[in-house]
Amino acid sequence: MSDTNDPMAEIRASFFIECEELLEALQDGLQELYDGADDTETINVVFRAVHSIKGGAGAFGLEALVRFAHRFETVLDEVRAGRMTADPDALKVFFQCADHLSDLVRISRDAGELPEERTNELLGSLNGMLGEDAAEEEAEEEDEDIDFQPATLSLDMDFGDDDGDGLALPDLDLPDIPPLPGQNQYTITFKPENELYETGNEPFHMLRALDDMGECVVTCNLDNLPDLEGLSPENSCLSWTIELTSAVDVAEIEAAFEFVEGLCSLEIVQDETADDTDPEINDAPVEDVQETTIIDTSQEPTDGSPPLPVDTATETAAPELPPEPAKDIKPAEPKSSAPAATAKSGAPSPAAAAKSVVRVDLDRIERLVNLVGELVINQAMLSQSLESSGLSPHSDAMNGLEEFQRLTRDIQDSVMMIRAQPVKSLFQRMSRIVREASASVGKDVRLHTEGENTEVDKTVIERLADPLTHMIRNAVDHGLETSEERLAAGKPEQGRVNLIAAHRSGRVVIDVSDDGGGINREKVLQIAIDKGLIPEEATLSDSEIDNLLFLPGFSTASVVSDLSGRGVGMDVVRTAIQALGGRITISSTPGVGTTFSISLPLTLAVLDGMVVQVADETLVLPLNVVIETLTLTNKDVEMVRPGSFVVRVRSGFVPIFDLGKELGYRESVEDFEGCVVLLIAHEDESHAALIIDSIQDQRQVVIKGLDDSFYRAPGIAAATILGDGQIALILDTSDIISNAMGSTGTKGTTQSTGIPA
Repeated sequence: MSDTNDPMAEIRASFFIECEELLEALQDGLQELYDGADDTETINVVFRAVHSIKGGAGAFGLEALVRFAHRFETVLDEVRAGRMTADPDALKVFFQCADHLSDLVRISRDAGELPEERTNELLGSLNGMLGEDAAEEEAEEEDEDIDFQPATLSLDMDFGDDDGDGLALPDLDLPDIPPLPGQNQYTITFKPENELYETGNEPFHMLRALDDMGECVVTCNLDNLPDLEGLSPENSCLSWTIELTSAVDVAEIEAAFEFVEGLCSLEIVQDETADDTDPEINDAPVEDVQETTIIDTSQEPTDGSPPLPVDTATETAAPELPPEPAKDIKPAEPKSSAPAATAKSGAPSPAAAAKSVVRVDLDRIERLVNLVGELVINQAMLSQSLESSGLSPHSDAMNGLEEFQRLTRDIQDSVMMIRAQPVKSLFQRMSRIVREASASVGKDVRLHTEGENTEVDKTVIERLADPLTHMIRNAVDHGLETSEERLAAGKPEQGRVNLIAAHRSGRVVIDVSDDGGGINREKVLQIAIDKGLIPEEATLSDSEIDNLLFLPGFSTASVVSDLSGRGVGMDVVRTAIQALGGRITISSTPGVGTTFSISLPLTLAVLDGMVVQVADETLVLPLNVVIETLTLTNKDVEMVRPGSFVVRVRSGFVPIFDLGKELGYRESVEDFEGCVVLLIAHEDESHAALIIDSIQDQRQVVIKGLDDSFYRAPGIAAATILGDGQIALILDTSDIISNAMGSTGTKGTTQSTGIPA
């Protein structure tokens, strides 16, 4: 049966989406602990993430996920209680468990085969951390397996009375036993709203959390339970009153309900009258001995049931109160005053500051992006039609056109912001890759990340995962030395891999670097010669030798392993990056390390472009790479060698290239007088100049990817449709200039003469 016929399918899907957020919080918390944080809140965040996953999994009967999360949660609770220290060895196990928990969530979502062997291995590690109590905890867990079955509601109130008239318990008439010194007594009233059940939550988990805090007596309130004929499974009819004796404070009690804020009514009353250890307290006025905290996190009841009577809870907390109310005791207030009561308790509600989030299917966003693209094209067509009609620039039609252009840009920017996502989730996946790769090769490696909040198009993030995985594994396996080699070289025993993202020149730049031994260029060159990839007599620069790593079939590994040696990797990386309209470069210093730099467009949908004319061809260049335009004279241009020219720009020289020649449209320009030049800037702050025929316009263009059946010509990134329906190629200027430098040798010339290019 398809999920569309399953009423629980949507709730189940929401649970797995929430699991992704909880797993992200879990990884963040563990990373903070690994970095030295030892505050209670960080530990609580880690614990609550695992606890919430376990609770939701129990609601759907995911027993394997519940069993593992429960044991993981038990160990984390030991850390939270201060009975265990989160030392490096423990954190190593915690990271492995977090990774495995992520696998179990994914497998449970996709109904895959569970990795029992790995689960038992990690459960053994967790049991070892618990020590002698592990066997007892395991037995208790087996006894509690029924607790995590899908919840069923029993309305049978017969507790064994032979007459069948209901519950009959003997009246022992025992005196009230006051709590021990340092213990607090609370009366908690908890009423779930309909939305609590609809989101897959289960009151049992909150009640059990309270039971873990101390001595707990729970009473179920059936006052709102209708007759069987009027009973609806969609309405919440039950509520609970909990008498709790514990040393915890109000904030810790509230924390047990933080994941259902806004989905229930909650009232917490603290009673201090039961402490008979101080006679002065017993003689104190009533108004000085009771504090009431009321938290109403629910929305308006949707089932028509009346709100819970809160004065009943107050009377239970203070049975000796006189009939008239004490003047300082606060009764239950309406919902509008709930925030004030929450603030008074000293535990502000996280939900109050949380942003509202609407989850939208990606297909809808893709459709919106496509419509915005069509809007941009139609706006360009309208602009070109009005401009060719000869209307005055100050006419109403032209003024309206300008306003339409501004609105189109605002819409386009807003839609692109919807698609943009931080690279944080991608970087967290790389943390796991580093841990697994370093364990595989027996190296001690630590990943350092920066710029996790850098935003990029969602499609780019999804398609960047595989290339980054190859590069991270390459850095761990090939880039970093063994611990012995690092110590002998005077380096720290622990290797370091850096993963840094930043916005630069209108693009996203991601650097993957290591502090290893750098590229052994002599070895690389010899391997390339042995494999017949280059002639034996070839003379290559350092940069050209580094780029040999991108050749298909090239590998420096002498032994085939799980990570390398098969000659598949870096060539796949470059192909994947180029498919995204990006570039990848290498820089390496022997004994210091290697850096792979990836440059990617911010979006794959729309860009600001400069429309130019070259040899009767209309082309588009990304506007963010053009820093200025020049008109040349012959005296501005100097020849470095035949076929290589530079142009003087203020205090320096910049290499100059004829765009028409580089694209094969015409022969080289011989007379530079009056030529129009675009000064181009790259991510590495180098510059170059491109000769064009004329500048036609500056406008937004919609990026249309080239089909795989087309040959990927160097320097061509994509295509677009102009306002007149003409198709224009979008250029990758850095690729054009790199190829031109390689063919003319200009790069070596500019470096030797100190030209900033």
